[in-house]
Amino acid sequence: MAASKEPRPCSIADALALVGEKYSLLVLREVCLGNGRFDQLARNIGAPRDILATRLKRLVEAGILTKRLYSERPQRFEYRPTAAGIELEPVLMTLMDWGNRHLRPDGDRPMVLEHSCGEDLVPVVTCRACGEPVRHEDLTPRPQAPGWTVSGPTAA
Repeated sequence: MAASKEPRPCSIADALALVGEKYSLLVLREVCLGNGRFDQLARNIGAPRDILATRLKRLVEAGILTKRLYSERPQRFEYRPTAAGIELEPVLMTLMDWGNRHLRPDGDRPMVLEHSCGEDLVPVVTCRACGEPVRHEDLTPRPQAPGWTVSGPTAA
């Protein structure tokens, strides 16, 4: 029988279906920086207002942001990260660090994050079990989806 025509089941693909839409991670960046009002978001991101409204609605529905009324007349809301949204913050930090190192080799960084120790943050992914930094050569993929191997689908 022929192998599956479906793409590999993947949590990365699932996450990107939600936060990979244009402007979604930038919305999260701004909200994590404390800029959760619609006008702030529109100004700081540069997204068209209709698209921004759609992204905000989707992020709220997904439980990544909460929406809170801050003005009755006119009715206005601000957005804040939920626990799930805050869990995405290390992804933003790692993307920012990668962009600073690979896309801005001249050292012209538009923003740095200062850690509570007083130093600029350089994020490092570590193994929760042993505390060691994660390196590509130390990883062994183990597909868990039935019918899939590392190289692709198995013949049925």
